[in-house]
Amino acid sequence: MMEIVLAQNAGFCFGVKRATQMAFEAAAEYEQICSLGPLIHSPQVVKELTEQGIKVVDKVEDIPTGSVIIRSHGVTAEEMSKVQESNLTIVDATCPFVKKTQEFAVRLSEDGYTVVIVGEVEHPEVQGIVSYSRGAVVHVVANAEQATVLPRMKKVGLVAQTTQLYENLRDIMDVCLAKSQELRVFNTICDATSVRQNEAREIAREVDLMFVIGGQASANTSRLARICKEIQPHSWHIETAEEIEPDWFLGVNKVGVTAGASTPRWLIDEVVGRIAALGK
Repeated sequence: MMEIVLAQNAGFCFGVKRATQMAFEAAAEYEQICSLGPLIHSPQVVKELTEQGIKVVDKVEDIPTGSVIIRSHGVTAEEMSKVQESNLTIVDATCPFVKKTQEFAVRLSEDGYTVVIVGEVEHPEVQGIVSYSRGAVVHVVANAEQATVLPRMKKVGLVAQTTQLYENLRDIMDVCLAKSQELRVFNTICDATSVRQNEAREIAREVDLMFVIGGQASANTSRLARICKEIQPHSWHIETAEEIEPDWFLGVNKVGVTAGASTPRWLIDEVVGRIAALGK
């Protein structure tokens, strides 16, 4: 019988668990409620919330009267100001670690630093951090190669998207150190991210086939998938059990499973169940 190794820390992190709990409680409490952007990067959870009456809107102007949930990734400073100026009831589900990064961006900009953010420029969390770097020159770099084209700077303040790889932050830090007279670094990578990544590496080394479960738009899930793929080429990033193909298991004796921080437990259980059925 095929052996299945499930990562101990697969699935919801603290911030996502907190946000979803707040959202379901808010849906039960308020008659009219919207989410400013998808609450988390899990289409399945967002669908569940929609069925509970939480409508996803893209702009503050699209929110009718009632209540609004701020997503776990946070929103821009401008969006938050608009919400606060409205007559809406606010349920702020921003991850505390994301909020801390926003606070660091404010501090660095007020202290005269050029702010360098390690992350993906299009990601909502990063866009929010950029907006809190009030008045400062801001650069967003995804990797050390992009950092090498930065200009020389006097004072640099470095923060990271909370789901980044620590190795990536370290490499970019080395580049910024060579390009500045003064470098101030806040390691804003969430511990839950590092734990999941290290666990994924360990499992990928010992299995014949690896599954990473989570939304295709989830940055932390995509990083887990890349980490696993580099170690075990037979790694698949899937959202649901229905995506699993039986012929992936030919010659496989041991299967590893992990999941991104936005993946609910019931999705993980469905995937493990399908693997077990195919393993028989």
